[in-house]
Amino acid sequence: MDPELAGALSGMPYVGLSDPLKARAAMRELVTFLGAPATDERVEVADLTIPGLEGGPAVRVRTYVPRDATGPVPILLYFHGGGFVTGDLENEHRRCLDFVVESDVAVVSVDYRLAPEHPFPAAFDDCYAATVWAYGNAVELGGDPMRIAVGGGSAGGGLAAAVALKARDEGGPPLAFQLLLYPVLDDRMDTPSMHAFTEPPLFNRTDVGHMWRHYLGPASTETPVYAAPARATDLSGLPPAYVLAVEADPLRDEDVAYAQRLIQSGVRTELHHLPGVYHGFDGVVGAAVARRALRAQREALRRALWIRPGVTLDTDPGQVIR
Repeated sequence: MDPELAGALSGMPYVGLSDPLKARAAMRELVTFLGAPATDERVEVADLTIPGLEGGPAVRVRTYVPRDATGPVPILLYFHGGGFVTGDLENEHRRCLDFVVESDVAVVSVDYRLAPEHPFPAAFDDCYAATVWAYGNAVELGGDPMRIAVGGGSAGGGLAAAVALKARDEGGPPLAFQLLLYPVLDDRMDTPSMHAFTEPPLFNRTDVGHMWRHYLGPASTETPVYAAPARATDLSGLPPAYVLAVEADPLRDEDVAYAQRLIQSGVRTELHHLPGVYHGFDGVVGAAVARRALRAQREALRRALWIRPGVTLDTDPGQVIR
């Protein structure tokens, strides 16, 4: 394991998912442990309440808009992780600020409902409602409705993949990109990595089992595709994807398999597998490997949403689409 990441484990709160209330308290401790929320005067931040899906409950979102934009910018819908059970807008506050400043996008972060009080499809509906809202209100956000991306880590990555599927299936917002960071994708829990990683750190097979039990609910019989995107039989026609899989993660093999299926379906896909790191490692911003991964994510957004085909990030910035 990366030495800096191994050292960071000392004293780090462990967010087990067996008891949702204890898990949420531990997640708040973890967010504090990893660093206080940042501020950036270059970004205008606002908390809003938007309409839910088809008359459902209202959804709380936080918008991040660059103050110095000279024209419409892409919009990233970002969904936090936490096993569908924990987390809120504070989890990814620092990352969202950095996306705005470094990738030159606006961000809509979604405070979706949590399981088990609100099992599937509550979180998924909230994320899809926010995506529809962002598309319809792109101009008011200073954004471009034709350059909307979805993304997230862990459970948030699974929600992003599911939103992309529904947008394709139902002719929803024309998404331009999906940023899937060690995403939760498959409830069947039958891969080699799922059987290999049964102990902490941070996330393990036992946690995955609790997560699916809470999210799918006791009445679940057949898992819907939008709950577990790996169950989708057709991945063609989806937006280009960036998939990050990590070695010491029970989700590793389902992430690699999903990326391979995207490629086989003709979806333009970047697959990155990082050795020596664990699930959620990029929250440990003191580690060099985490900083490199975060930089790669931001560059992937710029390539997907700003750069003309064939133009790299090292070329004259006047060549980007503004």
